[in-house]
Amino acid sequence: MRTKNLLLSSIALFAMERPALAAATTAPHRHTPRHAQPVASRKPALQAAPKEKVQPPVRHHSKPADLESRDTESVSVTARQLTGRDAEQAISKAVMRQYVPGTSPYKMLDRLPGVSFSSTDPFGIDSFGANLYVRGFFMNQLGVTVDGVPLNDQTYQSVSGMSLASSIIPDDIQSVRMSQGAGSVELPSTNTLGGTIQIGSSDPSEKRGGKISQSFGSYNSYRTYVRLDSGKLNDTGTRFYTSYARTDEGMWMGRGDQFMQQVDAKLVQPIGHRSRMSAFFNWSSLAQWNYPDTSIGILQNLGWRTPHLYPNYAQAYGIANGTLPVPPGYNNVPGINGTDIAMYDGGQAETNFMGGLHFDLALTDRLTWNTTLYGHSQTGYYSYTDSEDPSPNGAPFSEEVWQNRQERYGLDTSLRYKWGRHTIEGGVWYENNNQQAGLFNYQQPTLGEGPALKAVGPFDVYGRAFQEGYNFQWTTNVMQFHLQDSIQLTPGLVLHAGFKSMVATTAGGANYNNADWTGADALPNGSLTASQAFLPHINLDWHLNDHHEFYVDVAENMRAYEVSAYGVANSIYSVQDQATFQAQKKTLEPSKAWVYLGGYRYTSRYLQANATIYHASLIHQLLAAAVGSLTNPVSQVIDFGHISMTGANGAITLTPIPGLNFTNTLSYNKGTYDRNVDTVGGYYALSGKNIVNYPAWMYKTALSYTWKGMTAHFDANYFGRRYYSFMNDTSVAGYWVANAGLEYRFGDVSVLKNVTASFNVYNLFNNKYISMMGQNDNPALGDYQSMERGAVREFFGTVSTSF
Repeated sequence: MRTKNLLLSSIALFAMERPALAAATTAPHRHTPRHAQPVASRKPALQAAPKEKVQPPVRHHSKPADLESRDTESVSVTARQLTGRDAEQAISKAVMRQYVPGTSPYKMLDRLPGVSFSSTDPFGIDSFGANLYVRGFFMNQLGVTVDGVPLNDQTYQSVSGMSLASSIIPDDIQSVRMSQGAGSVELPSTNTLGGTIQIGSSDPSEKRGGKISQSFGSYNSYRTYVRLDSGKLNDTGTRFYTSYARTDEGMWMGRGDQFMQQVDAKLVQPIGHRSRMSAFFNWSSLAQWNYPDTSIGILQNLGWRTPHLYPNYAQAYGIANGTLPVPPGYNNVPGINGTDIAMYDGGQAETNFMGGLHFDLALTDRLTWNTTLYGHSQTGYYSYTDSEDPSPNGAPFSEEVWQNRQERYGLDTSLRYKWGRHTIEGGVWYENNNQQAGLFNYQQPTLGEGPALKAVGPFDVYGRAFQEGYNFQWTTNVMQFHLQDSIQLTPGLVLHAGFKSMVATTAGGANYNNADWTGADALPNGSLTASQAFLPHINLDWHLNDHHEFYVDVAENMRAYEVSAYGVANSIYSVQDQATFQAQKKTLEPSKAWVYLGGYRYTSRYLQANATIYHASLIHQLLAAAVGSLTNPVSQVIDFGHISMTGANGAITLTPIPGLNFTNTLSYNKGTYDRNVDTVGGYYALSGKNIVNYPAWMYKTALSYTWKGMTAHFDANYFGRRYYSFMNDTSVAGYWVANAGLEYRFGDVSVLKNVTASFNVYNLFNNKYISMMGQNDNPALGDYQSMERGAVREFFGTVSTSF
């Protein structure tokens, strides 16, 4: 019976010299049942070390060198948050306009203190290479909604959610709000631990018309956006819009492209003077080649651009069967077999449908009813060229494809009643998710037989899959109840107090197991339930006068168990076999977090300032561990215990003259692991060690000036040193990333309105830096191929107009 490698990096099939651990609050592990280009769920994981003594890392790995509003449309009435401004921050329309159309809202949030976002592509839409942290919490620990629809787990290839980049066209966004506290209790989400992000779409215009924008950029990138608004169709105010966006990003390293197209539609029907109904729909389709993972050793020995071999199929073919040498220098990378680095390609293809109905009804002068009905369907294919499974026709490799699917349906409804100084709200959220994940191998051609399979499909060009490794199927049901009261204690002083109850049950597991492939007689199958009857949230917001505001926020949250197929991921369903699943299920507890914060805000015409201090305790963070040899691991889920994060954020915005804005923010976070980890595979003295992948210090500055029809802007972010290994012996030095842009509004030209031209530069100084860290686990000590380089300098020009 063959053994299978569950943990290898994204472009190499090699045995690492050192074990890897994944971060508790860090980047998601790309669920890699065995090979080099990992393409399953990007969730944080912990890979345990073997019991034998780990050798110290090579010296030059221990301390690596520096790696280098003018809009008037109304806002959709979907947000029902009772909590005050306190820890909540919003991205203004003026700031949104400073980004190239199509840029992810997550990249816009990177302007805020305590937020860290980076990606391998300039738009931030490649989910394989994008990561978001908020005060040390990773993006799969944040609650995210679009028009009230929960997106849940935001990580790569999740079967429990939907990527924000796929859920709405950025041009159709009207509002972006983030709570860096614990978020409001009424927000529906399976995974809120450290904060919430709420996206609101724009409403259809009351006047008939539309908008067109066209962008061009470096590496043959281009983007087209078209929107048509119906205007008022009748006396009741019925109106709708539909829009289409096509984004094609050229790759700055290697060949291939990153393509996405989307359709949005929204209809609004006013009901009387105070009520309304809206219907919304989104379709998205992406086909993206992925950038390969790298390591400190690869960067230092092979340089900053080490791409896949695509489209040179003959070279990859020859290296795989041993008839051609590897490219020069590949054999000089410490700890890496050069013949395994040179892989052909890897990518993803995904289609999403999301839509629903929203009702905001005023039943009486005091009582309102708010309801959202929604559905979401996703089909995804995530692939890489696999040399461990040759094709039956004699080709030395095959295309290994993770095929995932999910269908979610939900209802979120609540009643709000105003009674004297009280605003009382209560409601229920229910979601049903049918999830599926399987792994298949498809035949690649021999030389001369035809073109190689593309990483984005189709995959059955040379026949149906010749091998199926496994197949999983689950059903997850989530029920959340909340009740809260907003009390006006005195003029300017408001107390928000409430709680939520949550029950999330997942049932199912493996319904097919290829024992020769997995090495197990039976894979995990069973049920898991995460429940908590009382999760409190208390918020005090005191407006001392028009200029001064104080706030305090305290909350407890819990997230549902993660769902992932066989391999190493933060799910008990990913463990080695059924016996391990049953044994660990007995002691399993869901992840929880307590978040405490207090702050002060000053607002005047010329100065806006904000300061916040906070403490977060992450409890029972579950990590997956691979114990044993790299090529024959045994998976187990480990309770990581307790993680503490204490920090402070400060922000100052100066507006000394009309049109001029100057903002500076400073953030500090002291995150530590609070207990040692003792596993079957090894012991780690982690207590007191700094968390990995998130910088302790961040500084951000932004300057913009508007004069008549012109706006110029410049922003620069500094991210401090990030620890790479759990034992903190390797790290990536701090770096700067700057952007600049210029926009000119020509006004109306004939039948065209708001004719605008803009020019943007991302990564203005072309700094070399690491964006994603730990996507294939973090090392316990030393180096590991689990990084991705950030996007290089790119230029973009856009012309847009309305009519």
